[in-house]
Amino acid sequence: MSNVVVFLTLVECCTVSRSGSVSAEKKNSNCLSLRCFTSKVYYNLVVMHFKWSLNCLFCQTTLSSFQKPDFSVPRQHEDFIWLHDTLVETEDYAGLIIPPAPPKPDFESPREKMHKLGEGEATMTKEEYTKMKQELEAEYLAVFKKTVQVHEVFLQRLSSHPILSKDRNFQIFLEYDQDLSVRRKNAKETFGSFFKNMVKSADEVIISGIKEVDDFFEQEKTFLLDYSSKIKDSTARAEKMTRSHKNVADDYIHISATLNSLSVDDNTALKKHLEKFADLFEKLRKVEGRVASDEELKLTELLRYYMLDIQAAKDLLYRRARALADYENSNKALDKARLKSKDITQAEEHQQQCLQKFDKLSESGKRELTSFKGRRVVAFRKNLIEMAELEIKHAKNNMALLQGCIELLKSN
Repeated sequence: MSNVVVFLTLVECCTVSRSGSVSAEKKNSNCLSLRCFTSKVYYNLVVMHFKWSLNCLFCQTTLSSFQKPDFSVPRQHEDFIWLHDTLVETEDYAGLIIPPAPPKPDFESPREKMHKLGEGEATMTKEEYTKMKQELEAEYLAVFKKTVQVHEVFLQRLSSHPILSKDRNFQIFLEYDQDLSVRRKNAKETFGSFFKNMVKSADEVIISGIKEVDDFFEQEKTFLLDYSSKIKDSTARAEKMTRSHKNVADDYIHISATLNSLSVDDNTALKKHLEKFADLFEKLRKVEGRVASDEELKLTELLRYYMLDIQAAKDLLYRRARALADYENSNKALDKARLKSKDITQAEEHQQQCLQKFDKLSESGKRELTSFKGRRVVAFRKNLIEMAELEIKHAKNNMALLQGCIELLKSN
């Protein structure tokens, strides 16, 4: 494989007025920019530069399958969903774990908080309002950071897969220099998808009674069901933990602002102590905010992603179980045809087709599930080590701040 780089760049404008509304200012004719976040990830296969605010995907590659070594194309979130859906619906990929589609960016929560902040401005001091606004701006931009990451991971997974990377629709997605003009599903199509999922759920119940013929897949099914439950529970706990750290950071804002207010009205020797404590809690707030942000990115987002990826693996097992059920039904149909001495040739051909499909899904399924295990272990090991290192760093910073404050108080 070629030595190349995958990197995504996010550029977005975000300001908060004193009324709490969110506004975007045009910095130049090409992009919206006030604050900028850049994420770089190195991989082997294709180079992609994704400017989210422009809905533009920039690619560089040394692969001969592409017409040009570098190109940029307009892409929106709906285009990623279209690409994912085409892969899922391709019959030849039934034996593969299709990478989960990136979730739709959700900016409503920070916007609502900003609006509420504007409404409650009259009850806050100017300093308290400014700090709260900074926290919400950071949260708003963190959403963009996560948005870039999940779209980045989706492209990485596809570009690194030996089969999916050669998909024609994937190449069109990367190379076609016009808008894909992908429209959203209408109400009828949405209902159709909902009905299809209901049918699938009912079908899963029916085929669950079929005896598994391969111990490998039986063990994988048991493991994924148990692992899915544990990941779901861990995700809920991680989200609760992250919220707690964010709440502590918010509480530090109020404590710091209150101490500052007290110091303004105090002309005694206590004034300096109040100012030092206010400064301490402001610094602790920043550290606590970083703790929450790091835990969100390194742990919570990883758990959320693997909830989706586990479902993709379970979908593979479902498609294989469906193929096994079809093969057993074809055997019954062949027996009936032989009893009636009618349409035997067609029944035999259908049986062979079902057997070939089942064998193909079993073969590719083993490779995919084995790869899934290795990929999962590497991802969790990497993120947990990085998170632990960051936690130690933040704990040391907290300790240094507290020790410094104590020494200042003693010296006075």
